[in-house]
Amino acid sequence: MLIATADNGSPAEDAPSLPLTDPAAPAVRPATGTSSPDTAQRWWRDAVIYQVYVRSFLDSTGDGIGDLAGVRTGLPYLKKLGVDGIWLSPFYPSPQHDHGYDVADYRDVDPVYGDLAEFDLLVADAHRLGLKVLLDIVPNHCSSEHPWFRAALEDGPGSAARALFHFADGRGANGELPPNNWRAMFGGPAWSRVTEADGTAGQWYLHMFTPEQPDLNWRNPAVPADFDKVLRFWLDRGVDGFRIDVAAGLFKHPELPDSPDPSADERTRDSVNPLAWNQPEVHQVWRDWRALCEEYTARDGRDRLLVGEVSVRTPSEQAAYVRPDELHQAFFFHLLTARWDVDTFRTVISEALTDIAGTGSTVTWVLNNHDQVRTVTRYATEPSSGPEGTSRTESGRGLGPARARAAALLMLALPGAAYVYQGEELGLPEVVDLPDEVLTDPIFHRTGSRQHIRDGCRVPLPWSGHASPFGFTSGTDAARPWLPQPEWFAAHATDRALADTRSFWHLYREGLQLRRSLPQLGEGTLRWLPSPPQVLAFERGDGLVCAVNFGTEPVPAPAPGVPLLASGDCPAGTLPGSTAAWWMHAPGSASVPAPR
Repeated sequence: MLIATADNGSPAEDAPSLPLTDPAAPAVRPATGTSSPDTAQRWWRDAVIYQVYVRSFLDSTGDGIGDLAGVRTGLPYLKKLGVDGIWLSPFYPSPQHDHGYDVADYRDVDPVYGDLAEFDLLVADAHRLGLKVLLDIVPNHCSSEHPWFRAALEDGPGSAARALFHFADGRGANGELPPNNWRAMFGGPAWSRVTEADGTAGQWYLHMFTPEQPDLNWRNPAVPADFDKVLRFWLDRGVDGFRIDVAAGLFKHPELPDSPDPSADERTRDSVNPLAWNQPEVHQVWRDWRALCEEYTARDGRDRLLVGEVSVRTPSEQAAYVRPDELHQAFFFHLLTARWDVDTFRTVISEALTDIAGTGSTVTWVLNNHDQVRTVTRYATEPSSGPEGTSRTESGRGLGPARARAAALLMLALPGAAYVYQGEELGLPEVVDLPDEVLTDPIFHRTGSRQHIRDGCRVPLPWSGHASPFGFTSGTDAARPWLPQPEWFAAHATDRALADTRSFWHLYREGLQLRRSLPQLGEGTLRWLPSPPQVLAFERGDGLVCAVNFGTEPVPAPAPGVPLLASGDCPAGTLPGSTAAWWMHAPGSASVPAPR
């Protein structure tokens, strides 16, 4: 049970616990094992999944770091919100150089997060509440402390252990130069040189992220064979699927040639080196993983989901990953990266529906995740370049919150599935002024730059109270949260959000409830409607109209009457600026303003 805190952040003996249960909560999908085969095999097509960044969700031990027991405690809160499942960030044993994305053991739980017994309880509790559980799997690279890599360092050049990775001799007279000119996604060269057992400078190994994350060699049959065992280990424990990190990676050009644009990876975190990403061989891996999932589905009629982090240039390239025999879904990042502009949004949505839905899959919409600036802050800074150019938004006022609310309603009205990053339902802004000395992101430590750092969206959630730790961690000797929470988090605490019917939280909850009760929403069809220049309007099924005013001035509403749901004040007949709304009307009766 969550413990409310006194104003000084310490537990308040007489304070009421945060209300996590609600008899009137919207219905959720049936618990695992109780749904019909047809329903069970389609749950993912229009599911709304909540991303849990475990480290920052809720701390049950008082050490300042979120854990699996904390996630268990928060499950009723997520049921009450109305999501269909959760995606858990990595909790495997790890030295935490990249907060779990450097995995030392793929078949266990890091003690900081709990143990396998606690994980099993989490899965059981989630299923009893009708929530699916997805794990984050990291197949492109492991930790430099993984037993395989330790053996590779010990066994030396030409060994079977080194063949599990990308080891190569250096260039130059004495091998002092990297084998090629590739750059790492988090800054610096993509190669590090090892010291051999005899103390001499030796070979180099490839790491497309940090030196503590050596890339695995997927051309070696031992690698896919071991991951087959990893997937079975977790599927046998009841998980409902996997979010796949760096799903366009895994294979590198077999000759490891120089990149034609060696500076490209320094400009962006996206996968831009065509020699290191999106190689054709990767598709066979996803066919094999899909077949494995279908093997489990054949046993009990429940689909196991594969959703990929597929960072490619175009929707048509992404569509290749969600063909019927490959991944079920891939995150559609083009919506996340779209600037706040009506034409841009219309274009990316149209491309997704044409290219991705055309494969037989459904589009997987996403506005934010643990790697991106939070939507409230991102939309507030446009058309400027980033959060460094804006003032802090402690009170949640201005265009950023209004646009974020509108974008949430837009996403929930689109056909397909959606993912919500923790804290978005609270309207949390990015924490843009964390001191350098508390930053943990390897991007900062490798580049010395605050640009693109991710700590600001990972600050632990505020649950209750008026001062840090805001109910995130409890106990008289509780440690401080692993990243400091600003004072203005108090305005976004969960207890306040639940009590305020105009909050982000209630907007998300009502949107999710309508999404589940209205047959027009979810999968289905979309038809664009004519609208004024700054308005994006479309109809879902027969009679559900969604419209977003990307401008700042009010326009005539595209449908008569008072909206079912709106992201802001929306009088009948009017759609204010930076506002989205849903209307129901009889088919063919929409009153649509002529384009100006």
